[in-house]
Amino acid sequence: MTKAELCPDCHAWQKSQGGLLKNRALYTYRTSAMKDYIERYKFQGDYHLRLAFKDEFQYYIKQHYPLKKWDLWVIPVDEETMATRGFNQVEGWLEGLNYHCDLQMKQRQGRIKQARKTRQERLRSKQPFLYRGPRVENRNILLVDDIYTTGRTLYYARQIALLQGAKHVRSITLCR
Repeated sequence: MTKAELCPDCHAWQKSQGGLLKNRALYTYRTSAMKDYIERYKFQGDYHLRLAFKDEFQYYIKQHYPLKKWDLWVIPVDEETMATRGFNQVEGWLEGLNYHCDLQMKQRQGRIKQARKTRQERLRSKQPFLYRGPRVENRNILLVDDIYTTGRTLYYARQIALLQGAKHVRSITLCR
């Protein structure tokens, strides 16, 4: 955004969720270079490309979300994606950091991927996650994902974190 004001999506989330997630994205997704990077890394499975942003991504997290005060929660991929691609793209950037994978996809196979859905289909989607971890009473949770498009996935993850007793929930994405 070019102005220091809330976008229409943020206004809608603030109204429907009773507060904002406060996502931070390091880059914009609108450039051809970033779209090419995501295509090659995430969709074509070029795992070596994780190194392109790994250090910067981790540096940003450590500077703004000290790991002694924040727990990192990775947004999961389903079993079908893991079997095909062989890795979770977000975990590649977090290699060497302590993070949690306690969120699981409810639908493990045959799920329509977010990238193939329209904006309205994304916004209408149902809660995709189950939580399989310990309660996080009074903990600060940093949700980590690759791309913030509509925010639907991250707001569902936020909902689960708050239900598990989280004190604060924020998110970081590589791009938006």
